[in-house]
Amino acid sequence: MENEIHVENYKIQQPDVWAGNIGDQELINRIKDSDFSQKQIEEGRDYCYFLDKKYYTSNTENSEYACMAYTLNEPANLERASVSDIIVEENEVYYIHRISVLRDGVLVNKIPDTKIKVLDSEGQSGGGILSSNKKINITIKDLRLYDVLILEDSRVKIFTERDFLRKEFSKYVWVSPDNYWAYGSYKFTFINERDKVIAYKKTFFRDDQGNVLEPEINYLKKGEKFSVEEEEYINPVDTGREIFPYIDFATDNNWNNLSNYISPIYQEIFNTSSLPDFAPNLVEKLDAIPDLEDKIQFAIEFVQNNIYYIFNADEMNGHKPQEPAITYETKQGDCKAKSVLLKVILDYIGVDSSVVLVNFHTDFYIKYYLPSLLTFNHVIVKINHNGEEYFIDATVRDEFGLLENRGFIYFMHYLEIKPNQELQTRKAYKYPYYCIDEKVEFKAQNTTGKLKLTTTYRGNRANAMRRYFKNTNRREIVDNWNSFLFYSLNYANDRNGTDLRNVFKEASIDIVSDDKKLNEFKIQYHSTIESPYFVDPQKNRFLMYFDRNVVKENARNFVHKDLPFWHNFDSEKYEITLQTDQKIDVEEKYTIQESAISNPYFDYKSRKKINKNGGTVYIEYNPLVNLEIEEKDFEQFRKDHHTIADSNFGLGIDIIEPGLMNRLKFSFKKKFK
Repeated sequence: MENEIHVENYKIQQPDVWAGNIGDQELINRIKDSDFSQKQIEEGRDYCYFLDKKYYTSNTENSEYACMAYTLNEPANLERASVSDIIVEENEVYYIHRISVLRDGVLVNKIPDTKIKVLDSEGQSGGGILSSNKKINITIKDLRLYDVLILEDSRVKIFTERDFLRKEFSKYVWVSPDNYWAYGSYKFTFINERDKVIAYKKTFFRDDQGNVLEPEINYLKKGEKFSVEEEEYINPVDTGREIFPYIDFATDNNWNNLSNYISPIYQEIFNTSSLPDFAPNLVEKLDAIPDLEDKIQFAIEFVQNNIYYIFNADEMNGHKPQEPAITYETKQGDCKAKSVLLKVILDYIGVDSSVVLVNFHTDFYIKYYLPSLLTFNHVIVKINHNGEEYFIDATVRDEFGLLENRGFIYFMHYLEIKPNQELQTRKAYKYPYYCIDEKVEFKAQNTTGKLKLTTTYRGNRANAMRRYFKNTNRREIVDNWNSFLFYSLNYANDRNGTDLRNVFKEASIDIVSDDKKLNEFKIQYHSTIESPYFVDPQKNRFLMYFDRNVVKENARNFVHKDLPFWHNFDSEKYEITLQTDQKIDVEEKYTIQESAISNPYFDYKSRKKINKNGGTVYIEYNPLVNLEIEEKDFEQFRKDHHTIADSNFGLGIDIIEPGLMNRLKFSFKKKFK
């Protein structure tokens, strides 16, 4: 075997005593075909004869062990088994205990045919992602179709002083196995060798009828184990509509005690030095700004844009932040460092703020998890100002606006770093402005149409559009707008396959204004369209403009038994005017149809003014966001979105063709419609 550099990141040896020891004959005896295995293999499902997983935690280490035997009956599976990567953290060692195959009833040791390389795992360092993780690349030669591959390995993480939080607290989430696999035997064991009691909570397990059972909490003292065992097992979870059952293991604790543990660590950092001592130049700039609102904006954008964000994965595993003087001097830091510096600046200008712990990726699950500081993976700043709460992510860039005009961060749960805190849930939110405010004017005369869109973006939309226009070629932007308008004007149904640049002539898009205090970004689009009417197969002509972004398809199509619908839509306002030099049907049902919806989670209004040559529709959509739609309310919520989709998201007008025969035909059609 070719063992290259960095052998300290992996070793080949027998498993530790806690993991047990399986002999060769015992392995062979466990790899037995059965009616169950034959059925799975015949159906083309990957089959695992057995999988034994163990998680071991003590005051000095966390370790995971696995021993499994599975089929290589598919070429794709053979490829994946032949070359694999293992990522290990700093001070984590990957132990290889066994790599073998059972081939024609004979156990063959494949370690001599295994090549191992250890590489740095810093693929994102250019974006400020720093990590001393290593990638262990394992290549096994001469694996063959219909081999049974046997892998036995473990990974051991020895705690260092930097891992003081992991030393103090344990956190592990076991998730029921992927239902892609069929298992002859599956076993998971959690072993507690810590001095402190570990609680475990079983969540989203189901009864025989598929109903979710109430969460169940139990406890493990030092030396105790917990196991899950299944035989001839395929996980029955309905992945499209159900959450995988999982068990949360965490050192037994409560949020109040945890906040009292972490807050002194941050307070010590806050007390290290004052802003005038380490940043006199910054203080001079702050003092020169007369208005408090401008000071707050300056403080936020200084930290966001002038302090380089470095995410050090190893540092994030602890919770002791960098001193603000160091962050200011080096002009770099992780989320903790940047948030602490921002709070110190806000303290100086007299604005009430605090540092809070969040995890955007697992936000939904936090209310189900056991209390643990290791649940969180990000730090942001909460500002209390003029009776309102604002949350600022100090790690983002190119965000603008006075405090009330800045972008909104969607999440629900957080722990404030102050004494005696409980897990908090944010209030629902209603935008004080329209995120999208658009005016559409489309005028058709003779055989030509003139189209103009004037759009103002605010909040998150303004920040996103500002970045988009900064980073994207203008020709590409125009093409994207043309593509959107091709469907909005319904041209996809009468001239599909046409080059859009031949449909939208002289198309241009320009930035009209960019107000970085109001955080308003305004653009204007122009184009000329020959043959502006949509023509149906019966040669009837229509002018149509329906903005499909208004129709929330994910709300209409949402189906899940466990997850509530997360409501995070933007507020929107549209004024759409269609004018022509032709007469139109001013009594057509959908042309004059209006709507007014008052749902607990959003208000929607569609109002129209119709004249003999066209009309205008005024649309307003005001959602209550950052909350979950309760199950009892969801069907009405869905129904109301169906109502919006029923021709209430734009305007269409029918042309009455000139000529006596056409008018008689139109009159006859109306009578018998």
